[in-house]
Amino acid sequence: MQDTMTLIVQVAVPWTKKYHMGQNINMENSVDVKIETKGERKPIKQNPLSKAGKKVCRAVGYITGDMKEFGAWLKDKPLMIQFIDWVLRGISQVMFVNNPLSGLIVVAGFLVQNPWWTLTGCLGTVVSTLTALILGQDRSAIAAGLYGYNGVLVGLLMAVFSAKGNYHWWLLLPVALMSMTCPVFTSALGSVFCKWDLPVFTLPFNLALTLYLAASGPHNLFFPTTVIQSATATPNITWTNAEMPMLLQSIPVGVGQVYGCDNPWTGGIFLIALFISSPLICLHAAIGSAVGMLAALSLATPFSKIYSGLWGYNSSLSCVAIGGMFYAFTWQTHLLAIACALFSAYLGATVTNMLSVFGVPSGTWSFCLSALTFLLITTHNSAIYKLPLSKVTYPEANRAYYLKMKKHQRSCCEV
Repeated sequence: MQDTMTLIVQVAVPWTKKYHMGQNINMENSVDVKIETKGERKPIKQNPLSKAGKKVCRAVGYITGDMKEFGAWLKDKPLMIQFIDWVLRGISQVMFVNNPLSGLIVVAGFLVQNPWWTLTGCLGTVVSTLTALILGQDRSAIAAGLYGYNGVLVGLLMAVFSAKGNYHWWLLLPVALMSMTCPVFTSALGSVFCKWDLPVFTLPFNLALTLYLAASGPHNLFFPTTVIQSATATPNITWTNAEMPMLLQSIPVGVGQVYGCDNPWTGGIFLIALFISSPLICLHAAIGSAVGMLAALSLATPFSKIYSGLWGYNSSLSCVAIGGMFYAFTWQTHLLAIACALFSAYLGATVTNMLSVFGVPSGTWSFCLSALTFLLITTHNSAIYKLPLSKVTYPEANRAYYLKMKKHQRSCCEV
């Protein structure tokens, strides 16, 4: 306590005094006197609106970000309940979101698109996560959904490229088998990429999907795939036929195409799921999709391909990865993310033309190659700060970590 004596005189009744004295009185005899009359004395009351606002902010904090508190609460719950949480986090981790509520909203988007795709996607996530548990992979990585997101993409895209259409139940067998390979690819690639502290992104999905489609093909008796052909003639483009509403609609569609969905409502639901976890992820996903659309226009791409969002999904993923996810968010990394999105869009056109010769879709190869290239950049600019992989959570928390490290370095330099 302070070494002073405080004397408070409150006049409620004439000549009635109350005294409150400090415990240590060994300094100067300094006395603070405060006289309050009955009319001046006012009880301190907390504003009900501010109290309610704090409760709302606290409640919002529980469902945003990575829902760390919810994950800690589940640790002593039955394994089956924890497993559902892991699966939902794996579904949302495709967009770098570690949030089970976002994963649940993404599943709702799947149902809007196609219930059959929802089944195959969820099956892929479950099998992939379960395989990682059997292989004894890192439990914290499994709990974060890092062994499930490639599985959901495999399940979805195998259904998308199936020539048998919906509810071809035998397709569930190869979906389960190919999803089992994802943890194997993830672990193998992780042991190599850890030397540079790089993530594996969706490379396991690309490997699994490419192997399956190349092995089956459009003429397979049991599991035929859709025919993919390269362009054989110059498209006839009439710029006056461009529809601005459809071009704007291609932005959420491009986000939806990350999961292979071309319904604009599904893309909008995905953006809501991203916004709940991280507004910065939602912003960069939309910006990346818009950049991909502009890149397509610059190459005179047929409008039908632009409207379908096929130019937006790789750019969207690239923009999110660089814009605050693996780099701390600054205006410099924001511009770098836009540059990466543009690079990914043009690289996507290259990869699409190359793989179409073999009748194989481009998947997310261009996103992986673009993001890995930009993460390997070396620079002396302190504003372009690549976070250690163990510290990556979500952009807002990543920026807080970056500012904390910057403040610590500044204090060390001053000493």
